[in-house]
Amino acid sequence: MLATEQLLLISGAMDSQTSHRNPKKQISMTLWMMMLRFSTLLGISKAFLVGKDFGAVPAFLLAVVHPDTVSGLITLGIPFLIPGPVGIQFDLLPKGFYILRWAEPGRAEADFGRFDVKTVVRNIYILFSGSELQVAGDDQEIMDLVDPSTPLPPWFTEDDLDVYATLYRNSGFRTALQVPYRCSPLDYGVINPKVTAPLLIMGEKDCFIKFPGMEDYMRKGIVKQFMPNLDITFMPEGNHFVQEQLPEQVNELIITFLNKHFVG
Repeated sequence: MLATEQLLLISGAMDSQTSHRNPKKQISMTLWMMMLRFSTLLGISKAFLVGKDFGAVPAFLLAVVHPDTVSGLITLGIPFLIPGPVGIQFDLLPKGFYILRWAEPGRAEADFGRFDVKTVVRNIYILFSGSELQVAGDDQEIMDLVDPSTPLPPWFTEDDLDVYATLYRNSGFRTALQVPYRCSPLDYGVINPKVTAPLLIMGEKDCFIKFPGMEDYMRKGIVKQFMPNLDITFMPEGNHFVQEQLPEQVNELIITFLNKHFVG
């Protein structure tokens, strides 16, 4: 690729050290502003963005606020959603749902604090690899939903777990909780958002599809109000971690998209 048109990757889990002192509303804004400044420093005038899960939100914000800087947008596991006009309908979520629980300041921290970091990461991979929504009972916390005897998914190794656990031991979970769960209800004042050249990769067994209204939003084309030329690929066996579960297939989809839209 030319230096003026590059590829930027945004993960769903962010290092908490990057935004420890930022108020809630500034965090998502800070993430896309950092991407913009980073591109400018490198002399990149336009870039393809790839965002996974809630890491897609700052990519969406950058694409609608500064469309001249975005050549195309690829997201995995989440359709077009931004805080405010096109966000999660919190009032429709079931009581005890993980998003509602983790949105409460201190609740997830207390839940996670009962375990070592490696066990928390293990539980999250087991829990979110399934196709069912993560809803705790009145006498449960989200971590209680995982049977300790449940093995890791076959595509996620103990070595993978060790790497992620080390990262979270160093950073903590603060920003990983703050960005998606405690900033989502905020309205950033974006009106009539539009995104060009988008690709959405979803696993058919991704639990996100069972969020209220999400399946219709994607399958009936409602999302195309905001992304008129959206390409959607549903991977039959894919779950919420489709990029780790099926990396070769996901890479091929991304490369095909880039070849289609890249102007050399």
